[in-house]
Amino acid sequence: MFVVSVVAGGPVLVGAAATAIPRVLWIVLFAVFIVAVLVAGGSGRPRPVRHVAFAVAVVAAWAVVVSAPQWNLLPILLVIVAAMSVHVVPPWAGFVVVGLNTVVLTLTAAWRSMDAAETALGIGFYVLIQAATLLSSLVTMREQHMRRELTEAHVGLQAASVLLSESARTAERLRISRDLHDLIGHQLTVLTLELEAARHRDGQRAREHVERANRVARDLLGDVRATVGRLRTESSDLTEALRQVVRDLPGLEVSIEVAPEVQAGEEQIAALVRAVQEIVTNTIRHAGARELWIEVEPDGDAVRLTAVDDGRGAADPVLGNGLRGLVERFEALGGEVSIDGRSGFRVTAQVPAS
Repeated sequence: MFVVSVVAGGPVLVGAAATAIPRVLWIVLFAVFIVAVLVAGGSGRPRPVRHVAFAVAVVAAWAVVVSAPQWNLLPILLVIVAAMSVHVVPPWAGFVVVGLNTVVLTLTAAWRSMDAAETALGIGFYVLIQAATLLSSLVTMREQHMRRELTEAHVGLQAASVLLSESARTAERLRISRDLHDLIGHQLTVLTLELEAARHRDGQRAREHVERANRVARDLLGDVRATVGRLRTESSDLTEALRQVVRDLPGLEVSIEVAPEVQAGEEQIAALVRAVQEIVTNTIRHAGARELWIEVEPDGDAVRLTAVDDGRGAADPVLGNGLRGLVERFEALGGEVSIDGRSGFRVTAQVPAS
């Protein structure tokens, strides 16, 4: 937009085209338009500031076009403000701007007594261009919004899948522990009784008890081996769990590093997975970042997660429901969460190790 604006105003800026007002004043109006466009287009600025800047850009564009006896490419400035309207104001307001731009062009042509047919053709052309760019920008914004929502849903689904897998492994461990108690506990009781009976008998009768104890011991050994075999399933891998949450995210590159010495139980893994989910979702939704770095490492008797992005940050971050829930989750486990938005967005979450 900046380049197109400069090209459109180039003939007047270099003195190749006349103006209806002093050239210095025209250049000031043109500079005001450029600055207002840049301010209105800054997504990190407060909404009221962007609204005011957009209004200034619209009025400045009108003044620049009206004060130039020869339009040349200057009506392109009106196309620019129509295209950027969807990024600042509701769609209906953008169509109002298109209508007002058309009125300004029509009144200016009538004031200058321009050729009716040629003027109608030119104004009709610019009306179509404004409508096309506005609709194109609107479609692009909606597509980006839907893609962001899809990405957020993808992150949530991946996190749910990780937690479900962890829950299934926990249930399997619980079942095996019950098997150990019911089966091996019973056999150990029988083995103890046989050995106790053998201790109080002599000769052949004692030998019979020893042989029965031997058979029980062999059966017990086989059962232990079978149970251990079932236990030797893949244990919880925190690194893989966290990487699965952020896998295949469009528009955001996430780097995850987990120190090998990190030890985390089921509750800690669940908290860390939910933390990564919330951090990634907020980064996609608000930060405008391209990269996110997440590091998990031991910190004394605790596990510390640090997440930093290269987005615009926020000097005074306001916690939404998601971040408040994250803080509450870690505090319930005896941990804490700190947030710093002064340079990018940094989240530090700490939870006691298992």
